[in-house]
Amino acid sequence: MRILPREQREAMFEIYAFCRAVDDIADDPGPREERLAALEIWRGDIAALYASAAPARLAGLARAVRDFDLGREDFLAIIDGMEMDVRADIRAPDQATLDVYCDRVACAVGRLSVRVFGMPREAGLALARHLGRALQLTNILRDLDEDAGMGRLYLPREALRDAGIISTDPRTVLAHPLLDQPCNVIVALAIGEFEAASAIMAHQPRRMVRAPRIMGQAYRLILDRLIGRGFEPPRAPVHLPRAKILLIVLRNLI
Repeated sequence: MRILPREQREAMFEIYAFCRAVDDIADDPGPREERLAALEIWRGDIAALYASAAPARLAGLARAVRDFDLGREDFLAIIDGMEMDVRADIRAPDQATLDVYCDRVACAVGRLSVRVFGMPREAGLALARHLGRALQLTNILRDLDEDAGMGRLYLPREALRDAGIISTDPRTVLAHPLLDQPCNVIVALAIGEFEAASAIMAHQPRRMVRAPRIMGQAYRLILDRLIGRGFEPPRAPVHLPRAKILLIVLRNLI
């Protein structure tokens, strides 16, 4: 985000701060009722923001909404996605539920972002869908063990059953000798989404898609490292070295 012009950069930081705040609520180990109440407060704050009565702490976000015509429904969709994690620990959702989850927690963020990047509506919405899903599916594979520690498992039920895995208990599934099979289903989906996103960006001015291109290339490298590592235990954490990220940024700037 730091490579963007100042107004775009500041708007993206405001969007990120909002996402970080509601995500922290979703991941907080506290009582569910308190977390649901905290998300409801955010819904009220967003309503106030769009009624030109934003609380002082959201002045920067209000400016971003005004300057880039950001959609209220996308902020609410993100909150709805976080609520899915709060109401019950997601464990082996069916594919339709996983699609809804990805749309809310990732694609909705993309829909806000492409407005800031200045993309045409149709291409922007398509990029938000494909790149958002690609990033979220990669996160699901990268964070298998971290999510299991919170009682969550995002691998789709259909893929687990096709592999002969009946349990939906996160730790049981992650110890299963056939875990590679459902993970490879997600790998294939993610690769398809990355390719679709790249095709969209190839037809847009480079300056307009520089930030999402960097994000996509970085996450695709993470996916490649996950594929190379495999999914059988023990699973070493996969991170992208800062030098590699810097190389991706410089390549896109040049």
